[in-house]
Amino acid sequence: MTVNAQEWIDYLQLKPHPEGGFYTSTYRSDFTTVCAQGERPLYTSIYFLLRSGEVSHFHRLQSDEIWYFHGGSSLTVHMIMPDGRYEQIALGLAIDKGEVPQFNVPKNTIFGSSVQAENTFSLVGCMVSPGFDFADFELFDQDEMLAEYPQHEEIIKKLT
Repeated sequence: MTVNAQEWIDYLQLKPHPEGGFYTSTYRSDFTTVCAQGERPLYTSIYFLLRSGEVSHFHRLQSDEIWYFHGGSSLTVHMIMPDGRYEQIALGLAIDKGEVPQFNVPKNTIFGSSVQAENTFSLVGCMVSPGFDFADFELFDQDEMLAEYPQHEEIIKKLT
């Protein structure tokens, strides 16, 4: 049985995410921790779905985010590291093609994602620790990104 993107969106009751794609919160830890941003849940978790032709726009969190591949096509996670280097990883199950089923995006990394294959989607899970709070979420626009990282113009224009 093959399930398409809309069926996953309906089944998991996903809603549009401000960065692009669709998501739903699946867990917020009852345990809390105090961090630089204040008190946060120890960790939070979501489902995230991105369809071909859409992007998760460049954004930054103040916590680590671990991505887990669940299904569909591989997802490329594009990162501008705190030192300005660009890196990308392919999240998926084709280990013979260099894909990884799980990956940690370090805190304070600017990142976004895209699905390379056409007419498909990627379904992943994301766990943030300390837990996600929209107060810690920064979404970037193209002008500010190009001013700061002109060497990454091509990917910035794609993900902003």
